Amino acid sequence: MKMSDYEEILDQARRLSLEDQARLVEELATLVRSRIQAWPKHSILEFEGLGKEELWQGIDVEQYIKEERNSWDAE
Repeated sequence: MKMSDYEEILDQARRLSLEDQARLVEELATLVRSRIQAWPKHSILEFEGLGKEELWQGIDVEQYIKEERNSWDAE
């Protein structure tokens, strides 16, 4: 059975000296941080109105809230 790329790289990393392992960790952390920073930023405000029309159609919101609050006391 062929090793996955991840398992193969991990096996190679285990055979590195402690100094090289530490250097590898630092370089990987830098790589991951730069990729995370490149992700698009989103705002919670993007969810405003999402499902507003179809989600609550035919539901008495006040009754729903009352039932939810009552369920907290039942637990």
